[in-house]
Amino acid sequence: MNSFIRIIETALPVLLALAIGMLCRKKQFLCRDGVDTLKKVVVNITLPAVLVNAFATAQYSGAALVIPVIMFLLCCAGLFLGKLLAKLLRLPGRLSPFLASGFEAGMLGYALFSLLYPSDSTAQFAILDLGQVLFVFTLYKGLLSGRQGRKALVKEAVTSPVLWAIFAGVLLGATGLYAAMGRIGISGILDSVTGFVSAPTGMIILLTVGYDLVPEEIPWKETFRFILLRLIVMAVLLLVLLGLNRTVLHGAVHKGAAILMFLLPPPYVLPVFADEPSQRVQISAALSALTLVSLVLFAFLSVGLAL
Repeated sequence: MNSFIRIIETALPVLLALAIGMLCRKKQFLCRDGVDTLKKVVVNITLPAVLVNAFATAQYSGAALVIPVIMFLLCCAGLFLGKLLAKLLRLPGRLSPFLASGFEAGMLGYALFSLLYPSDSTAQFAILDLGQVLFVFTLYKGLLSGRQGRKALVKEAVTSPVLWAIFAGVLLGATGLYAAMGRIGISGILDSVTGFVSAPTGMIILLTVGYDLVPEEIPWKETFRFILLRLIVMAVLLLVLLGLNRTVLHGAVHKGAAILMFLLPPPYVLPVFADEPSQRVQISAALSALTLVSLVLFAFLSVGLAL
């Protein structure tokens, strides 16, 4: 009975938020512009609050500092494997290999981690996210945009609230400033502010994901190879990370956070870089399908943890 209740506690909020998002689309409670605005609220306001607190409260041991480097290298390896596998699977378009690397941690990962591990600090997930965020804002988007888009990429990185929030959180945590605030009794002020601002993050994210999910419009037969590409590469990379965690990192990586990270879909920004409308449709369909696959796998993970 306790296991069943634990499953319901984890899965029901996700299903309910997705259902509300789908209902908002069907009943036209929200328009496309409204949903895009909600996404901007998350990216520019609520998610940065999550990140500031997560990195401020993280433990900066030697092993923990190596984790982002390993994640960056794994993302590079994913892109390389994606190129090889895309040829074997005969996937069309230059964007296909990019489906095998990067993670939509910001718009999905943190919300799911908080539901899956409500008593654990999001810093456990954030330290993994740091490496892939640096990868996405440098090599990933750099290769996608080409030379003409490099200046815009630098400008985006410099003005990104997400990166500034990570920087502020790392500064507070790594320098011991947050700990010093705790000793004089004022760290609770930061926790209260970031907690209040970040509270609606999970609900807003899952609502917008539900709004965008239209399973009946996904060409599943054509999209299956894209899903296969992602799942094969993610399985390989996850095994490598878990192996390194057991041998080199001595358990410094939160195993559940690692598994969840590699269940996530690729960055949702990918279709923006499509050269042709047909390719944009293919990649968008693949992202929608991979989001559904991620949510199904998340459900299995929550059941496994509850049993």
